[in-house]
Amino acid sequence: MKKTYFSVIVLAMVLLFCACSGKADSSENKHTDALELKYAGQFSVDYPQEGYKHIRIADGTDYICVPEGGQVKDFGYRDAVIIRLPVSEIYLAASSAMDLFVQLDALDMIGSCSTKASDYSIKEAAERIENGDIRYVGKYSAPDYETIINSGCSLAIESTMITHSPEIKEELERLGLPVLVERSSYENDPLGRLEWIKLYGVLLDREEEARIFFDAEEEKFISVRKKLETEDNGERPTVAFFHISSNGYVNIRKPGDYISSMIELAGGTYCPGNIEIENPNALSTMNIDWEQFYAQASQADILIYNTAIDGGLETVDDLIAKNKLFAGFKAVKSGSVYCTDTDVFQKSSAVCDVIEDLYAVINDGAAEDLKYIYKLR
Repeated sequence: MKKTYFSVIVLAMVLLFCACSGKADSSENKHTDALELKYAGQFSVDYPQEGYKHIRIADGTDYICVPEGGQVKDFGYRDAVIIRLPVSEIYLAASSAMDLFVQLDALDMIGSCSTKASDYSIKEAAERIENGDIRYVGKYSAPDYETIINSGCSLAIESTMITHSPEIKEELERLGLPVLVERSSYENDPLGRLEWIKLYGVLLDREEEARIFFDAEEEKFISVRKKLETEDNGERPTVAFFHISSNGYVNIRKPGDYISSMIELAGGTYCPGNIEIENPNALSTMNIDWEQFYAQASQADILIYNTAIDGGLETVDDLIAKNKLFAGFKAVKSGSVYCTDTDVFQKSSAVCDVIEDLYAVINDGAAEDLKYIYKLR
């Protein structure tokens, strides 16, 4: 009886040891570190094993990045899309990401795109498209599949516009190409948009370069916030940001979108801030009639005209020519009328520079040394 009891004890100890050893072996190669994100909420990254990367996009899609020479593993994400590293010949249909590739010195990794050279204000990108180093393969809704696949493309990056043409994404996937839908436009925080550079750093094996760039840009934002903390007296100038559409409507940014958020972060009060939004959607802009705009913006302290759509204005008279009632606006009378440069929306990396410009305009009435905003004569 004693011998049997002793055997049971020994067997239990062996099983316990084996179990513990199994756990140690299993976790030895596990890396549960996650990529640090301070502002972005539309993606996350963790590192389940040495060399492997797990990306989750807020639309519910998981991606496993497999290192060169590594075996495909799902790490429990059975429906994960597999991306083999290193990626090359990327098909970039998300034009807002182009500038982030520029900042990572990674334009040579883009093989094709869905935006013409003439539609890019990013000089480096336009030149590469004109030279054929990046091939224009048609609009995102009608790409040249043959050219994309035959070029050796290993990843397609689409904008959320692809939701309007889901069959394009399905066809790319059917042809064996992993497709990642870029959702930076859904970030509520302007710095959340900028932080998407870290995702591209992950895909391009340039995490450190992305971190260094982001940290340097964030310091600009922190500097502005510190100034506001010491100067804020509770009175915040009202700022209207808009353009006049070809059909006579006033196109404004929706309250809470990233432009209106940058105005608030720079020490202003966005106007119109209490407009009723009947159909909330992913679009950041909306049209309102002139009467609505006049009622809310005629007494705004500052007007900023968005020239990204219809080209730049040079003088206040150019603005008044769009509607003579502008002559009676408070900001026009005080000379506080500004315009954005035409490339401000393609410069995804310029978020903090724009916040600095807005701070200078809102708090100092500055007209000099601005990077993306200029004062009308």
